[in-house]
Amino acid sequence: MKYNLAIIGFGGMGSYHYSSILDQLPEIKVAGIYDIREERRAAAKEQGLKAYESLEELEKDQNIDIVLVATPNNFHKELSIRMLRSGKNVVCEKPVTMNAGELEEIIAVMKETGKHFSVHQNRRWDKDFVIMKKIVDDALLGKPYVIESRVQGSKRVLAGWRGYKINGGGMVLDWGIHLLDQIMWMIKSPVVEVHADLFEIYSTEVDDNCRLMIKFENGLSALIEVSTNCFINQPRWHMQCTDGTAVIDGWDCSGKMIELADDRDLGWTDEIVYTEAGPTRTMAPRPRETTKELPLPEVETHWSDFYRNFIAVIEHQAEPIVKVSESLRVMKVIDLLFQSAEEGHSIRCNL
Repeated sequence: MKYNLAIIGFGGMGSYHYSSILDQLPEIKVAGIYDIREERRAAAKEQGLKAYESLEELEKDQNIDIVLVATPNNFHKELSIRMLRSGKNVVCEKPVTMNAGELEEIIAVMKETGKHFSVHQNRRWDKDFVIMKKIVDDALLGKPYVIESRVQGSKRVLAGWRGYKINGGGMVLDWGIHLLDQIMWMIKSPVVEVHADLFEIYSTEVDDNCRLMIKFENGLSALIEVSTNCFINQPRWHMQCTDGTAVIDGWDCSGKMIELADDRDLGWTDEIVYTEAGPTRTMAPRPRETTKELPLPEVETHWSDFYRNFIAVIEHQAEPIVKVSESLRVMKVIDLLFQSAEEGHSIRCNL
């Protein structure tokens, strides 16, 4: 069966979905779009797409199986609810809503209508993340206890909705939500404490840099940083585990693992090493024979699996990979992070 999909919001992400679906998903046909801007409707028509003149026209079209909501964030709740109530399954771009309460309203309508709803958390299929998740899942370096996840740039650009508070802009809701979703999906333990430092370096409305700290019940501590004003980038991922360390430098997934190979007493533990900063025992370098450098594990990942899974869920053949309960948990943590930043202290929780 071929599924008909319509896109609401034919801007950057809407156009990306269209071209990606066209290239990778023959089981889905993009049957039309709706955008409030006449020029975007005209651009769709030039590409051979039906352009609905109103939301009401789209709501009445019973040939549409799935609607993708790809508008600015403050419209996600209303549009998702309207499309669910019109009998359509819905995929919503992230951040799914402005806060957890809005998502709870969508979930209630999803249950009421019996239709399917999911959030496009596409970064779960990023190769760098899939590598780190494999290291954790397979315990390749033992048990992780510190994870640092960063996305850093220096362009100082908050494009479109990202620069406006009314639209749910800022780096927490743009990139922070992706990195939070990744770590909270990877680490199977409740979040027990959060702390946020938000910065407005050149923006006047929203955070353009953020530093988010998450503690889990199992003892793991995660640091998430997003910056648009960083001129010397740190690694994309740095993870400390009981039996080694893993690092991924950037989007190209260059990096390595250092594994503890031999921790026997080799008579070197009390050795004093003299450095330019003075003598040290604690930070003396470990002998090479006690560690082993390993390549990062090989992984396969395909973004199109998000939509293939969504179709399988519609057909009652699979459980959703991106569950609404997981998205709600992330939004609850984000609400607490904003509260932490406003009040200036850490917040205990059980999420």
